[in-house]
Amino acid sequence: MSRLVGILFFCSLVVLILGFYRGDEMPTVAELLPELATEPLQTSAAKPPFDVTVGDVAYHIKPLYRYELYGLVVSKHTADGWLDYAHKAWGDALNTADLCVVWGKNAFSGLYTEFSFASGQWTCWYQTRSDEAWRQFSEDQLSNNHMLSHQAQVRATLKRVRVGDQIHIKGHLVEYSHDGGFQRGSSTTRADRGNGACETIFAEDLRILKRAPTLWRALRWLAGAMLLLCGLLWFLLPPTLRQKA
Repeated sequence: MSRLVGILFFCSLVVLILGFYRGDEMPTVAELLPELATEPLQTSAAKPPFDVTVGDVAYHIKPLYRYELYGLVVSKHTADGWLDYAHKAWGDALNTADLCVVWGKNAFSGLYTEFSFASGQWTCWYQTRSDEAWRQFSEDQLSNNHMLSHQAQVRATLKRVRVGDQIHIKGHLVEYSHDGGFQRGSSTTRADRGNGACETIFAEDLRILKRAPTLWRALRWLAGAMLLLCGLLWFLLPPTLRQKA
């Protein structure tokens, strides 16, 4: 019995390590939806400035352009994470998540598989060891999006979005502020870089068109559960059996 528990523990540990090594699963090029070939649609905004209230804070929203985006999520940052301090310091409860996405050539050439992506509190970082992949990568077909919404359904969908999901966003590029002195603008072109190059989107509709692959996520959960089970079984084994393990 003790040997069986030990084998099960070792196998679960290996699967768990492999699961974290594989990281978030991305779809293959063949699994990408044709809509991801579409460039973001930015048109004149007829909507006047308006106010919304979230968490007892009134935010002033100034629409700049109507905006629509299809993209593959390659990185995500949630503002309520324990490592996030900026949003709490700014009193910004409206920006619940940042979504870094790619589309167009960056998607259908498979270049996203040659890169690693990571999100900070207001940035998306990307890197590759391949010089050829870097030369082919189009920085105009990647964007880091500060996602805003006061609608419960949109905010709930933002929480459910995972890396590897294919999504559709409709809303406005906006500037926003509150009376505490905080304000933030938005990029209005995909060609800019560096500070201020992120899009700030007030989302009116957010849809997950196709979920990311789930095999390694499921295996990570299963391996973690098996490790806990092995620990419990080991604790329950008679001392004489534990000594022979």
